[in-house]
Amino acid sequence: MSLEFDRSAPSGVGTLVTVAPGIRRIVANNPSPFTFTGTCTYVVGHGEVSVIDPGPPDEAHIAALLAALHGEKVAQILVTHTHRDHSPGAALLKERTGAPIAGCGPHVAARETHLGEINALDASADRTYAPDRILREGERIEVGDCVFTAHETPGHTMNHLVFALEGDGMLFSGDHVMAWSTSIVAPPDGAMGPYLASLDKLIQREGDRAYWPGHGGPVADPQRFTRALLSHRRQRETQILEFLKKGPAQIPAMVEANYPGLAPALKGAAGLSTFAHLEELVRIGAVTSDGPPTLQSMFERA
Repeated sequence: MSLEFDRSAPSGVGTLVTVAPGIRRIVANNPSPFTFTGTCTYVVGHGEVSVIDPGPPDEAHIAALLAALHGEKVAQILVTHTHRDHSPGAALLKERTGAPIAGCGPHVAARETHLGEINALDASADRTYAPDRILREGERIEVGDCVFTAHETPGHTMNHLVFALEGDGMLFSGDHVMAWSTSIVAPPDGAMGPYLASLDKLIQREGDRAYWPGHGGPVADPQRFTRALLSHRRQRETQILEFLKKGPAQIPAMVEANYPGLAPALKGAAGLSTFAHLEELVRIGAVTSDGPPTLQSMFERA
């Protein structure tokens, strides 16, 4: 099953635009290799609204959002996960509006950090995030005429949630599924096993017509796309296992072989995703490493 990305730039950088009935979007001015054109902040409803993922701690972004919402009330702030390009703006928005913050719990890693290990990606954890209400699987929250149901989708981060807009076929997918790119799964914050299970969980859903992700444009035909995304991840596993048939190897050699032509700026992210696959393969006994698996380990087929 082929995986085709839509890398057309979404409209709405710095401007609130309508993208679907009852859904508006403003894109933060934080473009990068990991955020595409910037973080998508969504406004759902009219008059009494919900704001999903207020983005980075960017005063200008929050000011532009509130100026566009003049005469309307921000009644609820929803947050999918605690990467610094998604959640810190929630505190700024709450300070200015008094709206409560609901959604994911505080940051939690998939495992303990190994000695000397850091997560140097732009999207590192927001450890100041403090929600008023933590939503768990299947919990609902009502704002005006809109009802959201939270679904736990750990993997990209272990506290990641998506929000389904009931009766509308729309799902706000955060960084779990995006149309423009695969999602980085970077240990120790994320873990590949839960991520793959979360993809399968969304595939089992019925009635979703579109996903609205944290970066880029909407995911059309979401079940087909998510199946292709899961297949792509399984192919990465196969590539790793095939490469290790040649003998023991380290992550940089696997990245060079399995990501031909990759931009140098993205090789670190590819290495972390490869590492996440290897951690899972070690966990299930398909691969071994010389000691606890790390970014510097030597890996081989079991």
